[in-house]
Amino acid sequence: MVTDRVGDFIIRLKNAGAIGKEKISMPYSKHVEEIANKLKSLGYVGEVSKGKAPYTFEVVLAYDERGEHKIRGVKRISKPGRRLYTPAAEAHSVKNGIGARLISTPRGVLTDREARKLRSGGEDLFEIW
Repeated sequence: MVTDRVGDFIIRLKNAGAIGKEKISMPYSKHVEEIANKLKSLGYVGEVSKGKAPYTFEVVLAYDERGEHKIRGVKRISKPGRRLYTPAAEAHSVKNGIGARLISTPRGVLTDREARKLRSGGEDLFEIW
């Protein structure tokens, strides 16, 4: 049983991309699906769809024109043992704007840019680049 669904999800994405898999299957969670849809809008994953098995969903990985995985690295910030929260003013950019920081706010999962624009802080989930 996995206790950290977000951490499990981002590590599955990173590892699957490292070996060149086409897609991954995840146990369904509304929060993780919202994160996957946000990563889709950022261009880090291809498609997010309902899985073949009940209570699962599938994520198609995105690769660039050279065949390299679009996710270069991830860093989990808030963990189950230590939750870290950030106000909107302190939601700084990642790798000088190349990456993104995902923040779980009352308005949903937002990137660092969206959180600053909407002035909404929340739990720092992870950084991706």
